[in-house]
Amino acid sequence: MAHAFASLETAGPVAVWVIVLSFIFVECAFIFGLFLPGDSLLFAAGVVLATHNSELSAWALSLVALIVAVVGNQVGYFIGRGTGTRVLARKGGKVLNRQNLKRAGDFLDRRGFWAVVLARWLPWIRTLAPMIAGAARMDIRRFTLATTLGAIAWVPTLVLAGYYGAGILQQLPWLETAALVVSIAFFLGGTGWGIWRYRQEMQKPIDETVEVAS
Repeated sequence: MAHAFASLETAGPVAVWVIVLSFIFVECAFIFGLFLPGDSLLFAAGVVLATHNSELSAWALSLVALIVAVVGNQVGYFIGRGTGTRVLARKGGKVLNRQNLKRAGDFLDRRGFWAVVLARWLPWIRTLAPMIAGAARMDIRRFTLATTLGAIAWVPTLVLAGYYGAGILQQLPWLETAALVVSIAFFLGGTGWGIWRYRQEMQKPIDETVEVAS
């Protein structure tokens, strides 16, 4: 395990970029992303880049990941617009069920524009919101503006918090290493748990009685 963490710690900025951009796109675009730990990934990316003193890379990653998050949500929007939300709910699902889908739909119905902005900070609503907005035929220009504002507040905040937070800890090498290990472990554990939960949910039949509309 120590060797594995050492390998992750010495992973180059390019590897960090590939992992972050791939995961953020999937989380923002597809239902599988509902189970991915996007928040901890962005923070961990900042911590890893800090170990390489890659400040420029951290800022550049924040910008590019922000764009990818917006593009991913656009994909999710058009998926929802084309398929609706009926296929999302599963009978007996722990996460993908009619209750959670209704809660997400009610959240968007009450808050409208600002719900899409705030959804970036709400893990499972972050993935469902674009699909529900698309199914409800939310104006694409309003949706794009809202999801862009949300991404601006979400992506750079977490990446740069990880980067500069780790930088402060450089005076205490053992604490910096501990922060790196915890961040990566949380990300790996969250991803493994997410894959397992996704497989469990997808094995359940579709609840065809559910359709969220506005």
